[in-house]
Amino acid sequence: MSQSLKGIRIIELGQIIAGTYGGQILSDLGAEVIKVESPIGDLGRNPSVAPYKGHSGLFLTFNRNKKSIVIDMKNPEGRATFLDLVKHADVVVDNFRAGVMQRLGIDYSVLAAVNPRIIHCSITGFGSEGDYKDYPALDIIIQAISGHMAITGEPNRPPVRLGIPLADLSGGIFSSQGILAALYEREKTGKGQHLELAMFDAMLSLLTYMGTMWLNNGELPKPPGSGHEYSVPWQAFKTSDSYVVIAAREERHWKNLCKSLKIDDIAQDPRFLTNFTRVKHRDELMALMIPILQTDSTENWMKKFRADDVPASPVNHFDQAFNEPPAIQNEAVIECDHPAVGKFRMPAYPVKMGNSSAMIAEPAPDLGQHTSSVLKEILSMSDEQITNLKNSGAIY
Repeated sequence: MSQSLKGIRIIELGQIIAGTYGGQILSDLGAEVIKVESPIGDLGRNPSVAPYKGHSGLFLTFNRNKKSIVIDMKNPEGRATFLDLVKHADVVVDNFRAGVMQRLGIDYSVLAAVNPRIIHCSITGFGSEGDYKDYPALDIIIQAISGHMAITGEPNRPPVRLGIPLADLSGGIFSSQGILAALYEREKTGKGQHLELAMFDAMLSLLTYMGTMWLNNGELPKPPGSGHEYSVPWQAFKTSDSYVVIAAREERHWKNLCKSLKIDDIAQDPRFLTNFTRVKHRDELMALMIPILQTDSTENWMKKFRADDVPASPVNHFDQAFNEPPAIQNEAVIECDHPAVGKFRMPAYPVKMGNSSAMIAEPAPDLGQHTSSVLKEILSMSDEQITNLKNSGAIY
C-alpha cells in the first residue's frame, strides 16, 4: 500500500458509491478513513446489489481499507462524540442531500468551529442550492440529464447508459482531487475550507471537447456507436469470430492498415487520402473494409496489425481483459481476505507510487466493527464511557 497520505485522517459520511469511491482512492494512498455509519448502515451494504456470498460486492470494493463506526447523529451524545472526532480529523466527506448536514447540526460552520483546519467536502447531485437541489440524483438520472446518454449507443437506437456508473464514480474521482488540493493549500495557509461537488457539474466537465463544440458551434453530436465523429477508421469491426477495434487516425497508421488489409491502392484514393477526406467519405470506406475484415479471425488480424504497427485491439470481455499481460505485469488486481467471504480479488488502484508494491487490501469492515477501538485510540475513552454511550443509544 502506498503511504503517501499516511497521517491524514478522513471521516467519511458517504454512502453507496459517490460518497465512498473518493475515500477508497485516498485510503489506497495511505489515508486513514473512518466510515461513520448510521445504525442501519451504508445503503451500499444491501446484499442484493452485486451479491457475493451474502455480502454486497459493491460494498466490499468501495470500502476496503476503511474502519466502520456507528454513531446516531440524531442523539445529542452521538453528535457530540462525532464532533470530538472531528477535532482529530483532517477531512470530512458527505454525500447527503442538500440541507441534511445543517439539520443534523454538523454543517461546515459547526465543523470549522471545533476544528478550523478541517476540510469538508460535500458531494451532491445538483448542488446545495438552486431549483434542482432536492431532486434525486441516482447515477442513471445524472447520466441522462447531463447529456451523456444522448451520445452513448448506436445511431437511431434508444439511449443507453454507460456500462459503469460514471456519474457516481465522478463524485469520487473529482472529490478526491479536490481534497488533495485543499490539503496542499492548507499546508500553505493553515486553514481548512468547504468544498462542494455536484455530480451534474462533474458529468458536464467530462463532456470535455464535445461540450466545447456545442457551446461554441452549436453542434449536437449523435450516438456514434463505436465510431468517432472526427476520425476514420476508428471503430469496432466484425471479424469471422468476434470483433476488433481499429483506430488508424494518423496517416502513417492508415497506410500501415492498408498494408495489413492488402489494399495499398486504396491508400492513394483521393477520397481516402487524409483523415478529413475519410470522414467525408466514411460510408464508402466502410463498404470496402467491412467485408475484408470478416474474412479472418480476430486473433489472426491482431497478429497482422501488431506486426504492421496498426493501432488495434480485440474487443475483450472481463475474462479476457483481466488475463491480458499488462493486467498481470502491472499488478492490476489485488487480493483481500474477508473474515466472512474468504479471499477475493478486486481491481487495484492504478497509480504506482515510487517503490510501493501492489497493495494487499484490508477487507471492508462489518457495521460498527471499529466503534470501540476508534473511540479508545482517538478520544482516549474508557470502557465505562463507551458502555455509557452504547446504553444511551449514541453509538452501536
